[in-house]
Amino acid sequence: MGFKLGKNKGFEATSGEIKTKMRFGKQSGDADISVPGTPVIRMPLEEGTMGEANMDGSIYINENIMPGSFDERQVINHEMKHATDIKTGKLEYGDNHIKYNGEVFARQDINGKDMILVDGEWKEAGDSGFPWEDDANNGI
Repeated sequence: MGFKLGKNKGFEATSGEIKTKMRFGKQSGDADISVPGTPVIRMPLEEGTMGEANMDGSIYINENIMPGSFDERQVINHEMKHATDIKTGKLEYGDNHIKYNGEVFARQDINGKDMILVDGEWKEAGDSGFPWEDDANNGI
């Protein structure tokens, strides 16, 4: 039996949004910490934000985190849980909502802050008590 290489999928798009992208330069991620299919990119983030998992499959990590440190590993593990949940359809971020395990949580800008409605209460994004954050924290 012969070995065959898979067919080249090329770009994949849904509703005009490209789902698979080739990444070059900085967008391909830090070679020391990126995982195939999930580029990890160091960049300046808002004060108090250590990392972000993005709908495009990338992870941003705060450029102030020391490379190779315990904090770096913790942040990458946490954000990788979110990235995995995004890729499997368990988690979705949108401008006006967050969808987790099929439940939709309203999201809006209130007084210049990113707020999410959970259990009838508006909480600032990044606070604890969100089900997707609790799951990601339990995974590390």
